[in-house]
Amino acid sequence: MPLPDIVLVDNAARWITVLSSLAIFVGLVRLLHVRRNLSLRTRLLGLLMATLVLMFGLLSLLLIFDTGDTFPMAPTAVRVGIGLLNLVGAVALWSNYAALLDMPTPRHAVSEQRRLTLELATALQRYEMALRGSNVAIFTQDRELRYTSVSKPLFGFPVEQVLGSSDADMLGEAQAQALTLLKREALATSSSRKGEIEIEEAGRKCWYDIHIDPLRDLAGTTVGLTGAAVDVTDRKENEQHLRLLMRELTHRSKNLLAVIQAMARQTARHAVSIDGFVEIFSARLQALSKSHDLLVQESWYGASLTDMVRSQLGHHLDRENSQFTIDGPNLFLKPEAAQNIGLAIHELSTNAAKYGALSVPTGHVDISWARRTPEAGGGFELAWRERGGPPVTKPAGRGFGSLVIERNLARALDGTVELDFASSGLVCTVSVPENHLIPDR
Repeated sequence: MPLPDIVLVDNAARWITVLSSLAIFVGLVRLLHVRRNLSLRTRLLGLLMATLVLMFGLLSLLLIFDTGDTFPMAPTAVRVGIGLLNLVGAVALWSNYAALLDMPTPRHAVSEQRRLTLELATALQRYEMALRGSNVAIFTQDRELRYTSVSKPLFGFPVEQVLGSSDADMLGEAQAQALTLLKREALATSSSRKGEIEIEEAGRKCWYDIHIDPLRDLAGTTVGLTGAAVDVTDRKENEQHLRLLMRELTHRSKNLLAVIQAMARQTARHAVSIDGFVEIFSARLQALSKSHDLLVQESWYGASLTDMVRSQLGHHLDRENSQFTIDGPNLFLKPEAAQNIGLAIHELSTNAAKYGALSVPTGHVDISWARRTPEAGGGFELAWRERGGPPVTKPAGRGFGSLVIERNLARALDGTVELDFASSGLVCTVSVPENHLIPDR
């Protein structure tokens, strides 16, 4: 018969086993209930372990109350249940043995977590750097359309001022109306929305492409919005500039066609044959083309007077013993003035080659220009002087060249043109107002 002290210790150990088993069972069941995201295999293993611990507790409880006489089969049933649970546990252990061997050690898990955290931080840093260097702002908003996060300044406002504010707070009700309507539609329908808005920032009009998506929690409930605002101001301004250029091109094309039409009509009126017409008309078209080449090089901003004169006289200047002297400051002409002065220089050089100073080897032409004082009205004066050529007599009529120089040039430039048919050589003086000059770029 056991000693009383030993019986007391034995019963205490059994009660500790019962209470500990119950506590472990309750803890495991509660853990499985709270962690619903565990895999099915993990939940089954946890439930098996909880049941096994509970059976050990029941066996200890039966031994405490010595139910062998009252319920002789109870201890045996508990032992059979424990045996079956052990069998199931053994099968589960060996069937998952390979997976258990591949389980990382705590140290490896900590190291892997640090590595993944570092990679995530690096990726996030690159993402933020890419956004800061781009024209895209990423943001989130709650259901009251107050900003909860933003990747960079938005609509001209710093990040600190954007957070916690709504579009109406920053932009005012009038400017924010279209943007707010777009976002409320996305909230109401829980679907994506996109649009383009125009906002005035510091007196400058800016355009943004807005892309909106619902922001959902783990349960799928829409809790706010996430979106991107892409600054497309440069693209819109380029489109406007392109439309302006197209209108300007259409206008200039019409003007050019009108000039060519008048040139063809006047050339035909003074031509004595078709071959003569083709030759003279082609030369005048070539002169017009040279002026346009200079203007295109400067994006139609204007043209240098020196370059314009040299381009029209290139075939004379390239020869040995050139018969030209060119002198004058660097002036920059507006497109229309450059085009008309180019045609006038062509007509003067053509006339000089046929009848004037360029028709003989001893002839010479001086081309000079100078700025006029503000008291004299500003602008500049250009002079064409021939000398050393055949004696000059004033023509009885006016040809196309004279019309281009005297009438068309004076009318196009709002200036004055004087032709002096002196016997020593033709002198042409052209006065051009200040409004046809522009600063040299």
